[in-house]
Parts: sequence; structure tokens; C-alpha cells
Amino acid sequence: MKRRTFLTFCSSTGLAPVIGSWAASPNETPNIASVGVGGKGWVDSNGAAKFANMRAFCDVNQGRTKRQGGFLLAANQWPKANRYADWREMLEKEGDALDGITVTTPDHMHAPITMTALKLGIACYTQKPLTRTIHESRAITAAAKEAGVATQMGNQHHNGRTYRTLVKLIRDGVVGKIREVHCWSNRPVWPQGIARPEGSMPVPETLDWDLWLGGAPDRPYHEAYQPFNWRGWFDFGAGALGDMGAHIIDPPVWALALGAPRTVAYEGPTPMPETFPTTERIRYGFSGTKYTAGDRLELTWHDGDKRPDLVANGLPAEFKLAAGGSLYIGETGTIVAGHGSNSLPEIFRDGRAEAIKLAVVEGVNHYQQWIDAIRGEGETTSHFGYAGPLTETVLLGTVVCRFPGITLEWNPEAMKFDNSPEATALVKQPYREGWEVEGLV
Repeated sequence: MKRRTFLTFCSSTGLAPVIGSWAASPNETPNIASVGVGGKGWVDSNGAAKFANMRAFCDVNQGRTKRQGGFLLAANQWPKANRYADWREMLEKEGDALDGITVTTPDHMHAPITMTALKLGIACYTQKPLTRTIHESRAITAAAKEAGVATQMGNQHHNGRTYRTLVKLIRDGVVGKIREVHCWSNRPVWPQGIARPEGSMPVPETLDWDLWLGGAPDRPYHEAYQPFNWRGWFDFGAGALGDMGAHIIDPPVWALALGAPRTVAYEGPTPMPETFPTTERIRYGFSGTKYTAGDRLELTWHDGDKRPDLVANGLPAEFKLAAGGSLYIGETGTIVAGHGSNSLPEIFRDGRAEAIKLAVVEGVNHYQQWIDAIRGEGETTSHFGYAGPLTETVLLGTVVCRFPGITLEWNPEAMKFDNSPEATALVKQPYREGWEVEGLV
């Protein structure tokens, strides 16, 4: 019985599908497909294909790209792989043979593609942020649990030595319990805080603009959106916070075992109708945990030209912050860690660096961990059961940046803001007609 037929049978009879029956055995090479093979998609498809067989790939731009990789290079790299422009056609034709899929598209298409793959019992490696809306994160988290397949969000630094060592330091209480956290990024490095461009431009011959738009509202093509600047637009991306928050907010959420925020507030420029702000400060209020110094913890996100105060947070005035990172104010000192895997956390007490030999926790390959999990060898660490709630936390900030001057009160159980129907309206958003996916509408 084919996978699609089997899943339909299970749905009609109420039986739970045993998805694992399609998992590759430890002695087999899993078959994977990639949606998006340019830019970061080139990195993800190659990263996964080192440990798997690339059976098919898909990209809405079938010509050359200004960024690395792309359809033509993918065709040369994997000449035996089947090629598509439309991910729906690819999953329809290839789904029965696939063990896994990488999803590396603009944010607005993460959830529709991932949900469709999960419904087919296909393991998913989906780029960060996992989804564009809070409702999508909640739905994908539930669908992954029901499907029982290997999942991994593409926040690869979760498995790097910097973050793994940082989490150990915090949980070992090297600076005592944590009182406050700051995270920051130099993003955006693309236009934000701008208005919609007037008019339109000719669609590049090799780009299928309708497929690129997918579930987003229809609008004419313009280079202001594609191939990279989509991140700054509400309809397509999640701004600087969505791009980097899934990386940089990951270690405090992980190390401190934080649940859903209860409050969130924005400081920054007056919002524009369609794009994220040029700079922002987002204050999250969490309930305390056994790793925090009180019954409440504030985590502040800074991007654009905003940064945490050095001296006030236990660092020397001359200290140079990395382009992105996080710092943790504890009872007995401060830990600061740059974003990425090329550095290790530093410890400061009374404004002075402390020479300490760190117990480094070495990293593991994020892609290999996912492929191994497909084969039944271990589990992933940024599976959707973890990455979904993390993404939800990040996306609360992409909502509140449209409501300056108010502290939004988040009710995670009801999935609404108790004090703002207008903000709640952004938790779940519609899809363009013909692009609705079961499980998301």
C-alpha cells in the first residue's frame, strides 16, 4: 500500500499511522528532497545530502541566482535527481519514495510545505524561523508529534560548541542563578521601515512569481521583495528578530528551561504598514524557573542600532560586543557569548574578565543528527517539539513591534493576547485562495 493511500485509509478509519515503517534502516541511505536550493537552500541541501541520497529538488527560480547555488548548479550537482518548480507536484510524484525533505524558502512558505510533508509521513528539516505566524508554529508542533517522524529546525548553532558550552555553564551555576538576559543582533542588513514600492517590474524569465508568492496575498513583482529582501516584509518574513532570534534567543530559552512569555513590549520607531522597524528593543517577561533568581525573568532583545548597556550589565566599558550574541546577569557575575561557533563564552565578575578553563562541550553536525534520526539512530535536539515553542516566543516580538506603547499580555493556553484583540488578529492569518493547506486553516 502506498504512503498516500495508507494515510488516507488511516484517516478514514481513525487508525494511527505507523510512520516509522517508512524510515530507512541503519544500513540504508535515506532518500531526501529539497525545496529551495539557492542561498541558504544551497547550504541546507548540500548539508543534508552529505549523509543521504538527493532524489529530487525544487526551486521556483530555474535560472541563475545572485546568491550561492541555485537550480542550475543543483542540476549539475545531482544529475540523477528529479527537478521541479512546484513543491506540490514534487511531493505528489515523489512523496512515496521520500524519507526526508529540507524546506528552505521565504518564511511565509515554511508551514504550508512542512505541514504537507508531515501529513505524508516525511521527516522534515525546516529553516528558522519554523513558521511565520504563531498559529502555524502551534499547528506544526502538533502535526510533528502526531506524525512521529524525525524533525529539525535549521538553527544549526543549537548543536555548536558555543551554545552547548554556554548552556552547561548556566546550568552549572557558574554565576549563580540568572537575574536578567539580553540578546542582540546587528540585523537587519536588508531594507526595513519602508513603504511598498510603486508600480511593478518585469518578472525574471526563470522565476515563477505566482509560485514564489504561494499563500501570500497577490502583489506585482518587484526586486524589493526577491531574492533576499523579503525578510523585511510582514507578508513574507519575520524581520531581524525572526531571522536571528531563533538562533540567539535559543540558548537562554534552552538553558533556563523557559516556558512561554507572559508579557511582551516594544520600543522603537513608529511602525510602517507593511515592514518591520529599522531598529527595535523587545522586552519579554517570563515566569521564573529553577535556574532564575526570582519568580520572573526579563529577556530583552536588541537589533539595528540598539545594544545592551555594558557597564550596567557587568562588563567593562571598553568591551566590544560581537555582531550578535547574548549576555546573562547572574547573582555572582555575568556571562557573555557571541553568536556562532567560532568563540566560547566569557565570564566577568565585578566588571573584570575571569580566567577560567571552560569545560567545552563539543558540537555535533546538525544535518547528520537529523539524518541519523531518520535512520532510527538517536534523536534530534532542535526537533519541532522544542523549536515550535521557541519560534512562538520569537514571533510574539514580531507582533508587538506593531503596537508601540503597550505591554501585551500573552495567554498561551488560549493563544491570544488578553488585552489586545488587534494583536490577537495577527496570531492566525489567511492564505491566498487555492493555497490553503489542511491543518493550517
